[in-house]
Amino acid sequence: MRFNDLRGAAHQGSILRAQAPAPVEQEYETLSPFEFKDKLIALATSHQQKSAYVMLNAGRGNPNWTAATPREGFFALGQFAVEECRRTWNEGDLAGKPIKAGSAERLEHYLRLHSQTPGVQWLQKFIRYGTDTLHFDADDWVHQLTDGIIGDNYPVPDRMLGYCEEVIRKFLYKELYSKELYSKDPSSKANPLQLFGTEGATAAMCYLFDSLLANFLLHPGDKVAVMVPVFPPYVEIPQLSRFNFDVVEIRATAMNQEGWHTWQYPQKELEKLRDPSIKALFTVNPSNPPSVAMDEGSLEYIADIVHIHHPNLMVISDDVYATFADNYVSLAGVLPYNTLAVYSFSKYFGVTGWRLGVMALAQENVYDRLLSKLPQDEQSALAGRYASITRRPEQLNFIQRLVADSRQVALNHTAGLSTPQQVQMAMLAGFALLDENDEYKHLTRHVCRKRKQQLYQGLHLPEPNVPHSADYYTEFDLEEWATRHYGAAFTQYLKEHYEPVDIVLRLAQQSSIVLLNGGGFRAPRWSIRVSLANLPDDAYTQIGAKLHQVLEDYVAAWRGSLG
Repeated sequence: MRFNDLRGAAHQGSILRAQAPAPVEQEYETLSPFEFKDKLIALATSHQQKSAYVMLNAGRGNPNWTAATPREGFFALGQFAVEECRRTWNEGDLAGKPIKAGSAERLEHYLRLHSQTPGVQWLQKFIRYGTDTLHFDADDWVHQLTDGIIGDNYPVPDRMLGYCEEVIRKFLYKELYSKELYSKDPSSKANPLQLFGTEGATAAMCYLFDSLLANFLLHPGDKVAVMVPVFPPYVEIPQLSRFNFDVVEIRATAMNQEGWHTWQYPQKELEKLRDPSIKALFTVNPSNPPSVAMDEGSLEYIADIVHIHHPNLMVISDDVYATFADNYVSLAGVLPYNTLAVYSFSKYFGVTGWRLGVMALAQENVYDRLLSKLPQDEQSALAGRYASITRRPEQLNFIQRLVADSRQVALNHTAGLSTPQQVQMAMLAGFALLDENDEYKHLTRHVCRKRKQQLYQGLHLPEPNVPHSADYYTEFDLEEWATRHYGAAFTQYLKEHYEPVDIVLRLAQQSSIVLLNGGGFRAPRWSIRVSLANLPDDAYTQIGAKLHQVLEDYVAAWRGSLG
């Protein structure tokens, strides 16, 4: 059966099942959910054109909010920077470059003259945060921002602009580390974070996998662990032929006494990390799609395993949803020596189009230690790899290698995230740091939690109480629901007559609603992911109601089969 044939049959689950045995639906289960999404959008769009429905796409986690205040400050700074360029050299369309000397005083004067312009008052606070709190040299600080926002120079240093790095480092300490650690100002300690700005977390993932392989920290066929459910590329990239990693899945199978998923990791699953042949651990925390942060017990248990049994384990923690969970602590906060953290600004600040991401690695770390212990033949190969950029390749640490590898080494001299992106990222970080009462954070959390409530109201179901939930997504497990409300016989009927993707096909074909199947995220096969971030509030009531209707259709079909 071709995909187009599904338009007339997607709502007939039993018919699909009868066609020995639903090969089209089974085929879609093997696709990445983000590729399957395009098929669902095609179905939903077709139905939208034939009905009064408006397509509701809750399949992708692109938020429908933006952080306005730091953007206003960014554009106000940009206008000042253009004036600085014209001050240097002005021939109509042709201007010069910003000059450092006296730039802080000129900016202060500019801000006074334009005090009523949106963003100016906040920009003044941001500049003073750098000079008064972080003790930056005023002219150096202002010039780095103005020259950076103009984008007239290659990034220097290529890893990250110095003052921007310091602001973003403070932000990461605040959001990824415990408040106790942050209050003690970890940046002043002997092992500060080194940052590398990247084109979103997407580029960070690509650079990281490539550098781990290129530097012999991982070899094709090596065993790696991935905590699941997870963002699909973390299991799809290791399966590519050039990596071909042996993936051990650490499953979040814990349930509470009432039989609800808690999306935590039982100790039996975490015990898998004792295996010394596992070279690296990849996790998205809070998870995607369950959107639940690891509890304190799991963090401590993993830390104990690493310290006692597996001190050479490389940990990669993707913390993009950190700000949406209460009292969040990253694995980087409990295992700073072993953990490389990846953070994207896209979700929290609504900047997916800007592609703003950062890697963070402590100055002393297991990656550098493992590099120093490589066999001589591999050390020699790496000396040749990096010979064009340094006379002492053995002294090149891992994060410097990430920078070089991101430009195939030979183009290391043009490496680095564009300077306007770095300035924007620093201003977003500064906005969060200056928001002492976390008012913006509470606003974004309230948006997601309100939408979750509306979804479950539409479903006519109680909202699940899941501790440590970030609520950026919610994961609805059809099998769990079926067993809880109608018993094992109904669940068995579903499995015998339908495929797991049937429910998302029905929603797209019948109601122009796009959701993603959880199986593609290594979540339970009969689960679906709903993004709570990207649609108007009232859309979630509609989604819940339509989902409820599909569930009732399954129940009616089952009861009809009983005669």
